[in-house]
Amino acid sequence: MGRLFTVSLIGVLLLHSCMVSLALSSSNFTDLSALLAFKSEIKIDPNNILGSNWTETENFCNWVGVSCSRRRQRVAALSLRNMGLQGTISPYVGNLSFLVKFDLYNNSFHGHLIPEIGHLRRLVVLNLHRNLLEGAIPTSLHQCQKLEVISLSTNKFTGVIPNWLSSSPSLYTLFLGRNNFTGTIPASLGNNSKLLWLGLEKNNLHGSIPNEIGNLQNLKGIDLHANNLAALIPLAIFNISSLQILSLSQNHLSGTLPSSFGLRLPNLEQLYLGKNYFSGNIPLYISNCSQLKYIQLLLNQFSGPVPTSLGQLEHLQELDLEINQLTSQSDSLELSFLTSLTRCRSLEKLCISGNPLNGLLPVSIVNLSISLQDFVAYSCQIKGPIPKEIGSLRNLNQLDLSDNNMTGSIPSTIKGMKSLQRLYLHGNQLEQSIPREICVLSNLGEMELQSNELSGSIPSCIGNLSHLLILLLNSNSLSLSIQPSLWNLENLLSLNLSCNSLGGSLHGNMRALKMLQSIDLSWNKFSGNLPTILGGFQSLSSLNLSHNSFWGPIPESFRELITLDYMDLSHNNIYGPIPKSMVALSHLQYLNSSFNKLSGEIPSGGPFANFTAASFVENEALCGLPNFQVPPCRSHSNQESKAKFLVKFILPSIALMSIAIAVIFIILIKYQKSNVETPNTINALPSVEHRMISYQELRHATNDFSEDNILGVGSFGSVFKGVLFDGTTVAVKLLNLHLEGAFKSFDAECKVLARVRHRNLVRVISSCSNPELRAVVLQYMPNGSLEKWLYSHNYCLNLLQRVSIMVDVALALEYLHHDQSELVVHCDLKPSNVLLDDDMVAHVGDFGIAKILVEKKSTTQTKTLGTLGYIAPEYGLEGRVSTRGDIYSYGIMLLEMLTRKKPTDDMFVGELSLREWVKAKISDKIMEVIDGNLLRIEDGRDVVAAQDHLLEIMELGLECSKEFPEERIDIKDVVVKLNKIKVQIIATHLE
Repeated sequence: MGRLFTVSLIGVLLLHSCMVSLALSSSNFTDLSALLAFKSEIKIDPNNILGSNWTETENFCNWVGVSCSRRRQRVAALSLRNMGLQGTISPYVGNLSFLVKFDLYNNSFHGHLIPEIGHLRRLVVLNLHRNLLEGAIPTSLHQCQKLEVISLSTNKFTGVIPNWLSSSPSLYTLFLGRNNFTGTIPASLGNNSKLLWLGLEKNNLHGSIPNEIGNLQNLKGIDLHANNLAALIPLAIFNISSLQILSLSQNHLSGTLPSSFGLRLPNLEQLYLGKNYFSGNIPLYISNCSQLKYIQLLLNQFSGPVPTSLGQLEHLQELDLEINQLTSQSDSLELSFLTSLTRCRSLEKLCISGNPLNGLLPVSIVNLSISLQDFVAYSCQIKGPIPKEIGSLRNLNQLDLSDNNMTGSIPSTIKGMKSLQRLYLHGNQLEQSIPREICVLSNLGEMELQSNELSGSIPSCIGNLSHLLILLLNSNSLSLSIQPSLWNLENLLSLNLSCNSLGGSLHGNMRALKMLQSIDLSWNKFSGNLPTILGGFQSLSSLNLSHNSFWGPIPESFRELITLDYMDLSHNNIYGPIPKSMVALSHLQYLNSSFNKLSGEIPSGGPFANFTAASFVENEALCGLPNFQVPPCRSHSNQESKAKFLVKFILPSIALMSIAIAVIFIILIKYQKSNVETPNTINALPSVEHRMISYQELRHATNDFSEDNILGVGSFGSVFKGVLFDGTTVAVKLLNLHLEGAFKSFDAECKVLARVRHRNLVRVISSCSNPELRAVVLQYMPNGSLEKWLYSHNYCLNLLQRVSIMVDVALALEYLHHDQSELVVHCDLKPSNVLLDDDMVAHVGDFGIAKILVEKKSTTQTKTLGTLGYIAPEYGLEGRVSTRGDIYSYGIMLLEMLTRKKPTDDMFVGELSLREWVKAKISDKIMEVIDGNLLRIEDGRDVVAAQDHLLEIMELGLECSKEFPEERIDIKDVVVKLNKIKVQIIATHLE
């Protein structure tokens, strides 16, 4: 009987358990449906996380990014941060009635924020920071009365900031920055007594800062920078004792800071007031903000002496007072405030440029913080000598004392600054010779000593500074000849020795520097022949040899300077003809060969079509077209007719070939004329484009790596747009140090970029590396990626553009595979890694997983895979890397360019791939696979001719992407075939 009762009890319990389970399953069906609906609106999941994990075979509480409450097993949190998801937010999210946290930080969700969000009455955290959402904030969000955190920054929201935010009882964090909000800051925000953090930066807000903000006595941070706010700062803000961050820079604020500033801000750590219209003195009581670490007051109208009380800020790390009207203390000839700053033992950056300080550097700078990395003091009216004690700043990265009134010599103690990377002393009155001790600075990347009174010779040991990128010694009194060791600087980008008294011949001393982009040796006493070796400077864009005593002919090797856009050979003794081969210098915009002894015909093709008579005046016997204002060249019709007769009847095949070449040449000239704008007259050298760049300059260039400046996000980090101090726009590739493999990617990219140089590769400008950051600074490509142009509805490429781009990519591969002593394999060739400049010229980039194959080694093994769909079979299966793998990727790209189908498109499943699809259609249904947009663009052309070109390109793509590596065509043959197709297409377009 007892046993029977036990069995019955167990049965009842099991039945009850099943009923509870059924009840839970029934109530959770709503959550499951909502999550599946959310997933269905996501169109791109690059890592296939939701596709592989969010399946109905698994309890949704175990799905990635989903957290459930223990008791009810209802969805309590949906957190999908940093996943690269693209799509819209499904309105069914509003059915997740137990949701407490909704976090989609750093994805690409677009469209409007759904009004159904207001159904989530339990919601505490809403984080949609860094997406693409637009429109107004829905009023229904007002119903979520438990919200503590609202982070909608870095989106595209518009409209005004809602007043109802002031009645959110629990709100303590409100981030709405980096959007397109307009109107004024609601005064009612001052009613949110719990508010700790308020971020409204980088919008289009105007008006004044409401006085009511001063009521927020718990506020820790307020960021209103980069708006259009005007008038004064409310005094009440200076009474918020809890305040840690006050950022009001880049507005139109004015007035003076209260003299009591700092008395009621004991916790202030960061003060940003730069780029406004503040005036008056810097308050003495600022030193009462004893926790201050960062002070930025640049670009205002502050006046009076720099307070020595700043020295009491023992935690100070950065002080930026640039471009104001500040002075030194009136009772001292020295800059005494620098002495007071020696007590700031954590100081890393000190910027005082652009102020009329008018004083001497004190000897006490020897006691400045050992942590000091940047001392920037240009255009300050500093006078007197450079103290020899400056050599004690051994951790200094940048010393800028340029454009002052400094006298004396460069002290030999400079050798103590072992970490120095940038030395700017130009625009002073420094005398004597350049000390040899400067050669001890092995990390030096930029040395600018121009516009001084330096004399003597250039120290031969400068050739030992292997990291030197910029060397500017122009406008001094340097003499003797250039030491051969100078040409050991293999990483040099810019060399300017103009306006000195240097002499001798260059011919036997030079080595080809493949990285060098600008050479200026003008206004010296150099003589001898123009060095033939100059043709080996593969990256040269500017060459100025004017106002010397060079003689002899212009070397034929100059035809190799294909990246040259500026050349000045004027005022020498150069004789002979201008080589006709120079018509190949398609980038040349400025040429000055005047005041020489040149003779013969001035070429009329290529860049010469854009030059004027000013390029050739005062020569011996030049002839040519009338627009050059020289006599016409003599006719040789008799000899030409005899030659034509002989060729016509004796060598007919050669005649046909000659005619074909002539026709192609004329077509190319016409095409160049139609696509190259006539430049304005250039009167001066182009500015130096590249320089060594510090971490601080990168921060400034990118607005502290602002999300607004992000160009793209890759596997190992993000790419930001930036503008350097000299106005150069760059792309900054910032490594995410937390990702596995990131350091290896950074090292690989740096290793490759340091050794390659080609017009169709993305040009590396510099790199920045410290324990907290790895960054590569690259040439900025304003037209973005090839992928954008292929798949965006706002852009479209015609056939000629597509073929021209693929020729550019092929030329880049040819250079990597054949023109290096140790060949380079890219390993990840795809449209997103091909970038387009202003002229739609393609540049291959992203060498994060590239491999360098040493001489006599044609393959290697790797565990790092490229992108699915583009990787060669032997690469994906065996990890076997060779140049043939790049050929395969290139072939897939060729097919993709004409079909506008990614190799990972949903239609390619099972055995069907992009290659097999094209191969099946190529014989009789080729037009079925061609991009419809391309056909519409080419509709006005000869359709039959276009079809022939398309067929040739498709066949070439299939040749490149054959399964077995040894069967694939070499890239040299690809270049020849594709160039031939390009010429035929140009001819069709010009008919």
